[in-house]
Amino acid sequence: MDHQTIKALLITLIAGLSTTIGSLIGLMFKKENTKFMTFVLGFTAGVMVAISVFELFPSGLKEIGFLKASIAFIIGFIFIFIIDYFIPHEYMGQKEKINDKTDKKLLHAGLYVAIGIGIHNFPEGMATFYSSIFDMKLGIAIAAAIAIHNIPEGIAVSVPVFKATGSRRKAFMWSFLSGVTEPLGAVITALFLLPFLNNIVLSYMLSGIAGIMIFISLDQLVPISKSYGYDHLPILGFIMGMFIMFLSLIIIK
Repeated sequence: MDHQTIKALLITLIAGLSTTIGSLIGLMFKKENTKFMTFVLGFTAGVMVAISVFELFPSGLKEIGFLKASIAFIIGFIFIFIIDYFIPHEYMGQKEKINDKTDKKLLHAGLYVAIGIGIHNFPEGMATFYSSIFDMKLGIAIAAAIAIHNIPEGIAVSVPVFKATGSRRKAFMWSFLSGVTEPLGAVITALFLLPFLNNIVLSYMLSGIAGIMIFISLDQLVPISKSYGYDHLPILGFIMGMFIMFLSLIIIK
């Protein structure tokens, strides 16, 4: 493997295993900070939308034109929609409050969320790897956005498992496993799909990745952010994420 491929794999690994950061946060604090979750999820949505609108989709346009790039965008959107439809996942605290009688339900919920997040992370790993091969700076920006939104996902896995079992080790392990599918997606891409990459294929992939990231932002991050009950904090985080990513893209150009 060349240096570009190794670097792409490393940043995907870091992005994926940021779920363990969320796990540690969840295990450190007895009470979930809903304001933190609200802002972070809104912020991440803003980052992802900014990357998609200002960088990914325009990169596809340059090589394959508006029509083909739009079709690839829609395919990416539908692809992640199908995954989400059949394998949904939720963040901790969305639907039920914790009490002593929900230990078994919490354990099942935590494991179910871990599996759901793991399946969702697989195409995200492919997306981060592809983007890094195309442009390392772009790949780092995408990895940073995914890493940020993986943190609350780590919390979503570790908190219910820990409260249900009392085992920090089990809670951390399931968070780790849910995140490791991201670099696994990158490794499979590197081993089997890398020989087929060229500018045309990359342009289709980047446009499709834009569709994936827009879907994650609109269908998951923004609604979940608003579900915690803070009306204006999600949009504040969204605007901040858009603004910071816009500035960062200007700086790295």
